[in-house]
Amino acid sequence: MPPVRPKGFGKPKNAKETIKRIIEYMGKFKALWLLVFLCVLISSGASVAGGMFTKIAINKYILPLLQEYMAAGSILTSELQAGIARFGAMIVGVFCVFLAGAFASWCNNRLMLYISTNVLYNVRVDLFTKLEKLPIKYYDAHTHGELMSRFTNDTDTLREMMSQTVPQLFSSIITVLAVFIMMLILSPLLTLIMILSMVFISMMIAAIGKRSAKAFRQNQKSVGELNGFIEEMIEGQKVIKVFNHEDNARAQFEVLNTNLRKAGTSAMTYGGVMGPLMNNLSHMQYAIVAIVAAALMIAGFNSAESSNWFIGVLDLGTIAAFLQYTRSFSQPISMMSQQANSVLNALAGAERIFGVIDEEVEVDEGKISLVNAYEAKEKDGSIKLVQSFAKTGEWAWKNPDDNSLKALKGEVIFDHVTFGYKPEKMVLHDISIHAKPGMKIALVGSTGSGKTTTINLLTRFYDVPEDCGAITFDGFPLNKISKDSLRKSLGMVQQNTHLFTGTIRENIRYGNLDASDLQVYEAAKLANADNFIKHLPEGYDTVITSDGASLSQGQRQLLAIARAAVANPPVLILDEATSSIDTRTEALIEKGMDSLMAGRTSFVIAHRLSTVRNADEIIVLEHGKIIERGTHDQLIAAKGRYYFLYTGNRITLDE
Repeated sequence: MPPVRPKGFGKPKNAKETIKRIIEYMGKFKALWLLVFLCVLISSGASVAGGMFTKIAINKYILPLLQEYMAAGSILTSELQAGIARFGAMIVGVFCVFLAGAFASWCNNRLMLYISTNVLYNVRVDLFTKLEKLPIKYYDAHTHGELMSRFTNDTDTLREMMSQTVPQLFSSIITVLAVFIMMLILSPLLTLIMILSMVFISMMIAAIGKRSAKAFRQNQKSVGELNGFIEEMIEGQKVIKVFNHEDNARAQFEVLNTNLRKAGTSAMTYGGVMGPLMNNLSHMQYAIVAIVAAALMIAGFNSAESSNWFIGVLDLGTIAAFLQYTRSFSQPISMMSQQANSVLNALAGAERIFGVIDEEVEVDEGKISLVNAYEAKEKDGSIKLVQSFAKTGEWAWKNPDDNSLKALKGEVIFDHVTFGYKPEKMVLHDISIHAKPGMKIALVGSTGSGKTTTINLLTRFYDVPEDCGAITFDGFPLNKISKDSLRKSLGMVQQNTHLFTGTIRENIRYGNLDASDLQVYEAAKLANADNFIKHLPEGYDTVITSDGASLSQGQRQLLAIARAAVANPPVLILDEATSSIDTRTEALIEKGMDSLMAGRTSFVIAHRLSTVRNADEIIVLEHGKIIERGTHDQLIAAKGRYYFLYTGNRITLDE
């Protein structure tokens, strides 16, 4: 009975915090950033130099040469030829400067591409690492599609921003600063006109950007919800078709798809307005500056004698250069506004990624660890348990407080345990179970009675609150044992099996990565899987995909049993392990299962009660309470709930 999924997801961060986190990732490449900065300076310097070259070309070469040419009666004199040669040399110099700027821009893009891909690599590593550390209850509360959206849509938006937007923004900022300085040198008055117009433009951008950020955040959330729904529908296609649920599923899809369409339309509308608005405003700005500059030049402010420092010398070359700078100033800002879509979209995606990374990890305060051990004979003839750093097949609990060792026996005790996934709703009520080493404990009862929850507590997928009873393992409180060591001592076969993409051999070996091929074969024979494996096209080397879709459910279950067998755990948990196996196959593997459980403490959850008749103790759960316990014969003789579940004959029934 997993907890209900919440409507929200992750911990929301504001844009400032999200940008700070992204900068922290980017800051790991400081040396490369210095090279990027140098390349941007060269590239921006070449761009800024173009305006000064324009001024020099007009004022020093083009106008004087035209005047000399007209004065000479349209004849190329030696002085004109020499002037043209000097002008040609300047053009070559300008070409070299622009070539250096183009090369620096190329280097900048290559460096930013390297930085962005490595930043995304680190983000994905941190995200995957965090997912590995999150507790099972987190996965119970969120759909797979929502989590996959973090690795696909959200990281993709971050990639686009890192590889394209950030380089352009960085270059644009440097260019704008350099151009601004040059404009101040040419004419503070015209620069002031530029600043006033840019203040108005910035106010427009801020107003639209605020709404756009909200729209993009909602868009990313809608994408995650739709992906989660589609993932569930694809997995449940057989169920949908069997129950003719297509129309209802389509209706649900329409709602989510409509929400995404509305959110996407809103986000793209705000984002789409930004570019055209900036272009038109920049054209108006260009026209205003040109009109004012031309009027001042006509008014006589075209020489050092007739002008002042605030207006500047507004000759033809200066005006041409300033107008070029006006375009160079507004174009990067216009480009930055157009990139606002990518930035806002990426910030929304990064916010969701960091929301997962900031989730609380699985808490493990247990210090007692599981170690290999062997029995050594002391001089006085006594036997002492000694830790072994080689694999012995024997295990012991090591207490770091006194470095003492205690042999792993497999004694599990539930001492008056009460538990609920939510504090206001308890699932288990005062559960007490004593599983002695080697005992086979069977948990039976109707669906929702608390069987799986009991196992979730034993595996520490969930922990028992301090004031709600206790669980001990070989005398140690369960929460004092590290989760890694605890789960290493447990082997589990679940009702819903999961197979990984790979060979049959690799899937069985997943239970023990150090298992030899011989151990894999023996485990498969024990689970009665060897026969059908040999009939596969490549035998144990047959590659399975899509969670073993090419295999029957029973065959997948047999492989899961073989995986548990090769792990050779001291304690076994079988959660409806034979539910997908036909009666004939069940009979064939019954001896193998008995051999697997021999000498091991075993917990068996079963609805098919014929599989638990030989259990040492059968515990009957109902509504989270133990209502009966005993052997098969004792419970049949009592003619209570177990008798009814086993025979279907309602003679007496305690509700």
